[in-house]
Amino acid sequence: MTQALRQDMAESLDVASARLPADARLLARSWFSRHAFLGPASTNQDAHDLPFQRWYRFKEAFAPRAVVDAFASLPTMPKTCIDCFGGSGTTALTAQFLGVRPTTIEVNPFLADLIEAKLESYEVSSLIRSYREVVDRAASLRTDPATLLASAPATFLEPGVGGRFIYWADVAERILAYREAIGVLEHPAHARLLRVLLGATLIRLSNVVINGKGRRYRSGWERRKVDPRAVARLFETSFLDAVEDIARFGRRAQPEYTLLRGDSREMLASAPQAEFALFSPPYPNSFDYTDIYNVELWLLGYLSTAGDNRSLREATLRSHVQIKRSFAARWQTPTLSKALESLCTLRSELWNASIPDMIGAYFDDLAGVLRGLHAIMPSGSSVMVVVGDSQYAGVPIEVGRILVELAEEMPFRLEKLEPMRSMRSSAQQGGRLALDETLIHLTTV
Repeated sequence: MTQALRQDMAESLDVASARLPADARLLARSWFSRHAFLGPASTNQDAHDLPFQRWYRFKEAFAPRAVVDAFASLPTMPKTCIDCFGGSGTTALTAQFLGVRPTTIEVNPFLADLIEAKLESYEVSSLIRSYREVVDRAASLRTDPATLLASAPATFLEPGVGGRFIYWADVAERILAYREAIGVLEHPAHARLLRVLLGATLIRLSNVVINGKGRRYRSGWERRKVDPRAVARLFETSFLDAVEDIARFGRRAQPEYTLLRGDSREMLASAPQAEFALFSPPYPNSFDYTDIYNVELWLLGYLSTAGDNRSLREATLRSHVQIKRSFAARWQTPTLSKALESLCTLRSELWNASIPDMIGAYFDDLAGVLRGLHAIMPSGSSVMVVVGDSQYAGVPIEVGRILVELAEEMPFRLEKLEPMRSMRSSAQQGGRLALDETLIHLTTV
């Protein structure tokens, strides 16, 4: 099976890169040849060791082969593309290898920096000088974690709350020394990359691990005293990997890009015209994905106050009920109305009474995204969206079908609606493989 997948991918890559010069095609093939085949194309398992993608372990993302297949399936290769929910930047990075100019929108400031760090061009010798400057400065710096993290949750720093904490004080002191040393670099692109690479070390230096639903304490973390010298070692390893990737694969066919930092519901109004859109929004599973990156956001200084944290959460799609906010919505479809009616009759059985309102608001947000795309895409352009179903109190939320009904009102024309994989429902719903993940292909009318 793996060999067949490799052959299919090679054929897709040949189609998608056909118009590139020979040296650019060779570079793309060399990068994609390192692609593993470990799971569905809608997850990032395949790319954990791929150059650039290995800088930060990001599970909730496309595999690059999914992006290549999407481009190869189009009737003509576009010159521009857009991803409304940038995540780890897989769509944009892959587009650069294929000679397509990408636009990416990302609201999470750490992830936005991760994306731009990958897409940026660098002069390696200058980058190495910046790294050495940071290392030398950090060695002589002494920081006060209690002051620099004064507004962060109390569990971040030893002694924590109830004897539980994410970082030993001496480890946090060294991390923050590197953060402060990076912060005074004069070269902003270098500072951005080095901050991202420091971020890639943070979970390994902590007392927690991250899974798809947030973080938990490591087994036996109390007896696992982290050596503060590990900060320098892991940062060096992270940097050397990045330099190798940049030196070998930095000169991609399309070096230009546009990165819009902010809420995609608003930022599409200022996005340049695009001939193709490929994206996957957060799923309506009532999970706030901001939580996954809480460690990086606080430790690297993206969040300084509780107000910063709330503002970021409010700028995300209304796919969760973790904060109290307006769930006002005006878009409806037959399938959505039926689901909401069923949920409202079961409101007392739901773990949160706002879930029906959240579901309605989620689709209202997606309708706004589709309308924004329609305004910047020429007639006949393709939009591909990967979405995942949800289920509450036994009521299925058929996201793919509802989104198609919304799109046809704008108007988009449905080209294809096909399942990609089945996902497990929550433990409360039995944990069975019961939820479809779906690829929707639309064209603008």
